[in-house]
Amino acid sequence: MTTLGVEKPLDGRVVALPETRELDRLAELLEGEGARVWRCPMVAILDAPDPAPAEAWLRVLVNGGMDDIILLTGEGLRRLMTTARRQGIAADVVAALGRVRKITRGPKPARALKELGLPTDLPAAVPTSAGVMDELRKLDLRGRRVGVQLYGEDPNRALCAFVEDAGAIVFPVAPYVYAAASDGTKVVELIAELGAARVDVIAFTSAAQVDRLFDVARQHQLEAPLLKGLSHVRVAAIGPIAADALRRRGVEPTIVPQKAHVMKRLVAEIVAAVSASHEGASLRDA
Repeated sequence: MTTLGVEKPLDGRVVALPETRELDRLAELLEGEGARVWRCPMVAILDAPDPAPAEAWLRVLVNGGMDDIILLTGEGLRRLMTTARRQGIAADVVAALGRVRKITRGPKPARALKELGLPTDLPAAVPTSAGVMDELRKLDLRGRRVGVQLYGEDPNRALCAFVEDAGAIVFPVAPYVYAAASDGTKVVELIAELGAARVDVIAFTSAAQVDRLFDVARQHQLEAPLLKGLSHVRVAAIGPIAADALRRRGVEPTIVPQKAHVMKRLVAEIVAAVSASHEGASLRDA
């Protein structure tokens, strides 16, 4: 598709999006580059079924019971703030966050802090749990009280055990869970489109999306067709966590931003990869 005769870099390309929370924003960015978007959200993000642990965690924070907070996701902090507003203690929580040392994994929790007018004190150079542990090795955590914001149903035992082994007391909290979004039929349809080479790029923005796709494939005995289909398309991952989830499934992502693991950077990398292949094909045909 062109606008006023100007060809866009992703004209004629189909990009599959397993994204949920920011699906429309990511689709808009890609459509702005000329892509045709296949929407197939893999997971929904829901509040934890029992709000009591998050409420108790916030009370400990507000009462001065934590010295450090490790924020693994922006969604987690936003969900905690929603709980705080429901309790009528949002201002107290923001004030308490301002007093503690805040360690963030990647740009999303840092952005969520910025929305509250707060900076991150220690951003992980590598936006993974291992990257967070690398930063923590530089600190003396003996006797510190450390809140750890988890996500989904992953207890992140490695991170929590690392903090405890460093001499700290750990206060974990998981303010949200993942649930299936698209029904299995639509996911199966996406697997068929991948196998038929009617998709040019599939872009993952979380490990949960990868897990859901492969879970549905396993349930329908479609793992082999899925792997074959993924081998014929460009597989993009927004950062190292999603990339590692793909590698664990035997898929090597071909598009992974090396820094600034955000959607605009992901789209720019997709455009660059597709443009490079288009230029290479043009040279071969010349």
